[in-house]
Amino acid sequence: MRLIKAYIRHIKVEEVYKALKSEGFGAMTLVECEGTGKYTDSEQGHISEKYPFADACKVTKIEILVSQNNVKKVVALIREKGRTGYKGDGMILVSPVDEAYKIKNNDSGIKSI
Repeated sequence: MRLIKAYIRHIKVEEVYKALKSEGFGAMTLVECEGTGKYTDSEQGHISEKYPFADACKVTKIEILVSQNNVKKVVALIREKGRTGYKGDGMILVSPVDEAYKIKNNDSGIKSI
C-alpha cells in the first residue's frame, strides 16, 4: 500500500476530486492549508492571517491510500487535473504504508481500503 499526499491549488480541488472519484478512488481526505516556499505563486500569494510572518498561497492537501498497482494511475490523474502550468501548482508525495486497519470491523491490509 502507498499513501499519496498531494498539495494542489485550491481552485483545482473539485476537478481533481471528480477525476479520482470517477476512476473509483473516492475515499480520500481533503485538508485546506497554506503553503509557502520558493515556488509560491506571487500572483496568488497573500499574507497569511494565521501566520502573519509568512507569504502564503491557499492549497489543499489530498491524502489517499491506494494499492501499489494504482499509484501511477492516481498520480497521473492528480498531475493532469491539478496542473495550471504556473509555478506553485503543488507537489505529490508517495510513501509506503506498512499496515492499515479499519476501526469499524478490524479489516486490515488492502481490505481496509
